Amino acid sequence: MSEIKLFEIGTVVKERTSSTVVLEKQLQTTIEQNMETFFGVRFLKSEYMITSGRMDSIGIDENNSPVIFEYKRSSSENVINQGLFYLDWLLDHKADFKLLVIEKLGMEVADQIDWSVPCVICIANDFTKYDVHAVNQMQRNIKLVKYRKYGEDLLLFEHLNTPVAKPVTETSTISTSSTYTQKTHLEKLASASSHFKTLYTALCDYIESLGDDLVPNQLKLYLAYKKVQNIFCIEIYNKQILLRMKLAPDTVELEEGFTRDTRGIGHYGTGELEVSIKTAEDFQKAKKLIDRAYQETL
Repeated sequence: MSEIKLFEIGTVVKERTSSTVVLEKQLQTTIEQNMETFFGVRFLKSEYMITSGRMDSIGIDENNSPVIFEYKRSSSENVINQGLFYLDWLLDHKADFKLLVIEKLGMEVADQIDWSVPCVICIANDFTKYDVHAVNQMQRNIKLVKYRKYGEDLLLFEHLNTPVAKPVTETSTISTSSTYTQKTHLEKLASASSHFKTLYTALCDYIESLGDDLVPNQLKLYLAYKKVQNIFCIEIYNKQILLRMKLAPDTVELEEGFTRDTRGIGHYGTGELEVSIKTAEDFQKAKKLIDRAYQETL
């Protein structure tokens, strides 16, 4: 088992010894107060009551997908099964979650909730190799995060797995015969020309080759690649592939028809720099920007 040591560098180098916090409530409060910084999730509610229990913390991420946090309070507690139960409950009670989002963030955000990849984040001071194996077999979006506390002011989070979850298929009882339905990302991909399918595959392969810490999330309207937060978001259209990335547009020499500053412009996905890829030459030019976005994002 790997050992992690943390050192404080100053005039004299000091080793920081790790410890657990006093009960997970202290940890829970810290995470809830800094949820967006730690995990890219907007905090909604603590101790969210449901008909058969309560979720420790609940939020919504930058892709507008629900996120449930569960904290392991004892060695015998199975937060994975608990989180999975709450996730299934949430999928059966979408209206309840939407009401919560309306109350906390407003109708505009509530109307954009994406149920493709709801997530459970289980946090504990330790997990076993069997926990990691079990989660990887489930093909559900369950993340295991191990924490350690160093002194009074340092907190370390270690992400133990990178789940590749199957998107949840949304169903509706409303007839679509008279209702406009926007094509999903996968539907657009299926109907794209062979040229753009080839470019799309090459783009995804290149992004995935950057590092094992990049995880693909297939959402309803786009594909996102993330570490803790989104770094790349991809949409495919008949005449172009749009790649949005977390890279400051001010640091890039913008080129009309190729790169665009999307700050203040409504769009799907996250990222302030938009790159339009139409040809293999565009893809080659985009690689430098892709490398920068990956290297400059923690």
